Amino acid sequence: MSDRDDARWLGAALALAERGVGRTSPNPSVGCVIVADDRVVGRGWTQPGGRPHAEAMALAAAGDAARGATAYVTLEPCAHVSARGPACSDSLIAAGIARVVASGIDPDPRTAGAGIARLRAAGITVDVVAQPAAERLNAGFFTRQRHGRAHVTLKLAVSLDGCIALPDGTSRWITGAPARRHAHLERARCDLIVVGGGTLVADDPALDVRLDGLEDRAPRRAVLSRSLEVIPAGARIGEALLVRDLDDLDPAILTVLVEGGAAVATTLLAADCVDRLLIYRAPILIGGRHSIGDLGLADLSSAHGRWRLAAALTLGPDRVEEYDRVR
Repeated sequence: MSDRDDARWLGAALALAERGVGRTSPNPSVGCVIVADDRVVGRGWTQPGGRPHAEAMALAAAGDAARGATAYVTLEPCAHVSARGPACSDSLIAAGIARVVASGIDPDPRTAGAGIARLRAAGITVDVVAQPAAERLNAGFFTRQRHGRAHVTLKLAVSLDGCIALPDGTSRWITGAPARRHAHLERARCDLIVVGGGTLVADDPALDVRLDGLEDRAPRRAVLSRSLEVIPAGARIGEALLVRDLDDLDPAILTVLVEGGAAVATTLLAADCVDRLLIYRAPILIGGRHSIGDLGLADLSSAHGRWRLAAALTLGPDRVEEYDRVR
């Protein structure tokens, strides 16, 4: 097939991978499309809890049609056997797949190139077509494997003058309904949502997902505080973790969405613990409480080159911008 065909089918596999985001921890969310004679004969994506894998779902759907076909997968097929299922590289070999096109190498040391080597040793043609979008989709998995920690997104809803509340602390609502719905979708795509102790006491947030059909996709909830001993009785947050350091989180947590106030935002940014900024900007000026405090910068030059705009979207009257930390 041509490079254009490969890009087309990898795009289809990536769209499938999107379906599992926020539900597959501790595994990445992977998509797989099996193509024979330019026709899809099987497709799959990682299921909730991480199993079955995308390749297993696609092979089951393809059946005998997988023999001689091409498998497009958004991450290198795994090479390690688990109590939860066989290695996907072995399954692809057994099914008679003729070619595999993968979007990237699995950073898990149990695979990390071994899956591709096993496929090639079995006579299967393997092409790796790097797709930044595929790695970005599983940023949590890559961060956990490479750095031993969760991938942290800091979400801020601000006015044009960078404020998150009026001088008296009133903050509902900075942004409009479309932006708030988008924020709830972001909640549904993460493993853990975090607020600071000050926000918990001042706003008593529920931190749920209020989108039709996605109410059951609310992530686990946590309060980041070094002063609270317990979560106040009757808090709307309900059952939640009380953590003092994000490095202490369960290794199965891959993605964290922080919705804390200025204190938590400043602390995390000053400690360089944020991997992604999600800024919802409303076209209003309020002259109130600022979103970020002193970051301890010695000069302006040290502020440049740290953040790269990844995406921007207009949501009704508001705008959301995504920035990735440049490391």
